Amino acid sequence: MKNNQPKPDAELLWKQMDDELVPRLGLNLTERVVYASLLRHSRLEGKRQLHFTIPCFSRSVHLSEWSTRQAVRSLGAKGALRLLDRSQAGHVAEVFLPEEIRDVPHIAAVPVLGHRSSDENLQELNFLKMNSRREAIHERERGRCFYCLGRFVGRRRVLDHVVPVVRGGSNSYCNLVSCCAECNSRKGEMAAEDFLRNLSRQRRLTSTELEDRLRALDALAAGELRPVLLPPAVAARKQRNS
Repeated sequence: MKNNQPKPDAELLWKQMDDELVPRLGLNLTERVVYASLLRHSRLEGKRQLHFTIPCFSRSVHLSEWSTRQAVRSLGAKGALRLLDRSQAGHVAEVFLPEEIRDVPHIAAVPVLGHRSSDENLQELNFLKMNSRREAIHERERGRCFYCLGRFVGRRRVLDHVVPVVRGGSNSYCNLVSCCAECNSRKGEMAAEDFLRNLSRQRRLTSTELEDRLRALDALAAGELRPVLLPPAVAARKQRNS
């Protein structure tokens, strides 16, 4: 893909963003600031792709690194941009114009005991509320700690909020992972990316594993790591027999 693109009309672009895109995607103020800045340094300069680092970008828009990182993830989940690459050298993102952004597809509700609810969708479920939902998060990680990739010993596994509750984290499957008790304790309220880099510095993760875990964080935030919900009775029977 060629990076040189025709430059859009800036005045029209800003009207589209304010009048159409912000209400359609439900962008909050931070997401709006980040999206506008990404547009300015990409499409308004005739480039479809943009390379940036979170620390430098957050300083340019006068936001914290944590807020900027969350906004970038959210914009990716809402279809306003697509992360093409992520490494220690930074992010490479493809930034979309308002008319190029499709509505976020509705996620069909999960069938439970043969009943399909039209009112709930998977991202809105509280995954700490029921044993079957908590077990679905553990099953998604396939017996390994999401952070250090170590296999669980016995029942020493817990659920961890990737974004801590005190920082606005939810009980959605997009913010919960199965991890070992040690990682849960050591991470505390630390940002997940920082904790993973600490594990790498301690040589508990290789560089390849670190990049894999960072990509997994992005996929998790984008709603791509969906757990499989079993009917509560089936999940309970499976847990008793394990």
